Amino acid sequence: MSPNTAELTLVDRWQHNFPLVDKPFEVVGRSAALNERETIGIFRRLHEIGVISRIGAVVRPNTVGASTLAALQVPLERLEEVAAIVSREPLVTHNYERTHALNLWFVIAGADARAIATTIESIKRQTGLQAIDLPMLSAYHLGLGFPLGAARAAKREPAGLRGDYRPDPRDRSILAAIEDGLPLVEQPYRAVAEQLDLDQDEIIDRLDHLTSAGIVTRFGCVVRHDKFGYNSNAMAVWDVPDDMVDLVAESFTRNPNVTLCYRRPRHLPLWPYNIFCMIHARARQDAYAVIDEINLLADTGLNRQAVLFSTRCFKQRGAVFSEARGLN
Repeated sequence: MSPNTAELTLVDRWQHNFPLVDKPFEVVGRSAALNERETIGIFRRLHEIGVISRIGAVVRPNTVGASTLAALQVPLERLEEVAAIVSREPLVTHNYERTHALNLWFVIAGADARAIATTIESIKRQTGLQAIDLPMLSAYHLGLGFPLGAARAAKREPAGLRGDYRPDPRDRSILAAIEDGLPLVEQPYRAVAEQLDLDQDEIIDRLDHLTSAGIVTRFGCVVRHDKFGYNSNAMAVWDVPDDMVDLVAESFTRNPNVTLCYRRPRHLPLWPYNIFCMIHARARQDAYAVIDEINLLADTGLNRQAVLFSTRCFKQRGAVFSEARGLN
């Protein structure tokens, strides 16, 4: 059963800035003339049918922990076998087949650089294939979110850290406790606090601080874009002179259809590109239209570039912060 218009509006409204209060579903429901029990029931159902993957934190890469993007060139006859090996790695959060000679792309997120290197080495050992490692060098736009109702401009947030982040040993434990999402109960922060033997106020204060500082780039409903017709997931990449990357990225991120924009290292000879944009569109021609627009505005039409569409998703989940899961 598909979500109705009212349910989509509710999810859309709370992709960002989910309430950090004692009874958040009461606040969320009030915005839609629903009571608390009805609101929790809606979110439970949307989670069960896969419309939302979780309500929780989207964490800036390489702040609380470490992450990287990696790719393999896999013979087609081995693709499913290798993809299964990669997906079994507990620190792999995303694993996609894409339209390129480097045809298997995956994200690894763990406690530190050593955990990332260990995972890459494990994949190499099991597959006999050499992965290229493309860690993020700069983030220009991180505000991933999808308009689910009427078209609207995506929210443009500053990519850099904001304020004065003061690391706290509780942060990783809190993020680990909610990595699969907030409990869908009346007092979710109290449930997390009891799990960690902390006070509810501590949980709320730390999440508020992480969000204010830009460590958590978005706190709210994480939707599964394919459930809303965003079936053309394009990773567009360019080879831009190093001294021009910041200027080009600034231009790219003005387009509201660019959902992510990063700088990553080249990996010659297989990978000559150093700037990445993610574009989620309903059809390939729509993605190409966005790329044409940003090429025109940034004057990058003659730069070497490529568009890699995802053709299969083998794994997709949030970042892993729990030590126990990382050791599974």
